[in-house]
Amino acid sequence: MIEPFPGQVQGLRSQNRRAILAAIRRLGRTARVDIARETGMSAATVTSITADLVARGLVEEVVDEEARTAGVTRGRPRVLLRIRPDAYLVGGAKISEDHITVTLMDFEGNESHHHVVELRLLDKSPEEVAAHLRRATEAALKLTGRALGDLACLGVGLPGFVEAARGRVWWSPCFRMRDVPFGALLAAAFPFPVFIDNDANLAALAEQWFGYGQGVADFLVVTIEQGVGMGIVLDHRLFRGTRGIGAEFGHVKVERDGALCRCGQRGCLEAYVADYALLREAPMALDPGGPPLAPRAALDALFAAAKAGDPTALSIFDRAGRMFSLGLANLVNIFDPALVIFSGEQMRFDFLYGARVLEQMRGNTLATGRPGPRVRVHKWGDRLWAMGAAALAIDGLTERVLREPPPGEAAEGQGSSPASR
Repeated sequence: MIEPFPGQVQGLRSQNRRAILAAIRRLGRTARVDIARETGMSAATVTSITADLVARGLVEEVVDEEARTAGVTRGRPRVLLRIRPDAYLVGGAKISEDHITVTLMDFEGNESHHHVVELRLLDKSPEEVAAHLRRATEAALKLTGRALGDLACLGVGLPGFVEAARGRVWWSPCFRMRDVPFGALLAAAFPFPVFIDNDANLAALAEQWFGYGQGVADFLVVTIEQGVGMGIVLDHRLFRGTRGIGAEFGHVKVERDGALCRCGQRGCLEAYVADYALLREAPMALDPGGPPLAPRAALDALFAAAKAGDPTALSIFDRAGRMFSLGLANLVNIFDPALVIFSGEQMRFDFLYGARVLEQMRGNTLATGRPGPRVRVHKWGDRLWAMGAAALAIDGLTERVLREPPPGEAAEGQGSSPASR
């Protein structure tokens, strides 16, 4: 038998720790035997690793009160494991062009508070945006009687091309400049780790942790608001691509030399479906003599006109729906997901996900004689994105904690592990 190298053994143990912690998070309060069944690991491995997770303060043992109350058990009460809620307080934030949303969560993923700050960011420098994010985070903490020092880490989502691993924002509608080292700016603005990602990826994380994606191995989240985004979950894992920009659904090309997109190219799907694309043509359907409308009010007026049968308004949404259905069909043909979730501000416009659009989508997907993916609509609003950012923070923090030596192996004089502080 070939013996594994020590580094391989350590790597396998780290992988098993992550898998077991993820299983506990998915299952909720659960017994060790159920964890072994879920992960395919031996009972001895599960017992050893869960003891380590308990020692690190990430997991705690609880009595199975339901079984005891029902009289199922005799003698010693059955012991279950769960994520320890008070191990850490984490934050999640969604940065949009005109507001910042911050949510606070415990380590188990229970939301305690969310806070919204209205603020136009497009005329701010990246450094100013980082400073405003800190103030918004401090304001959210203050409303719960906490301070910045009580927070363990922060996840941040924003639209655009975000290379999460390097903390760089190659392009975002929130910034006038490109290639912004936003991760470094946030690291300078906050006294704890900050993790950033594309907001559509965080919508997928939120659905996986809290929404329709719970327990689904393969699903897609398509978001439509100021832009068009997509989050991809394959085999329970978020897919980002080599450079972290592998899910830019809004920038697939649907028409050669077509409408101009905010990214600077032409013919992107987003240039026909996003709110700015609809607003570009809205004046043709609205009363030119009426008072000027804010963007959201103009979109609502355009939608109302379409519902009332205005032919120009109907043609705007009809083209957007056709382009959207074509893009969706391509996604289904490529990924063959079990579930497609529509999310975002424009889910109030059912022209983009109505029966006609879904029929067009199915008409352009491969016919296999089997049912296609389920389609769900989730109108969460910006709270969804912030919750996904908090999930990102929990994931990032967990990785850091698991890389540390177990409490019993920590060098003398280095202090306790973060989970015990």
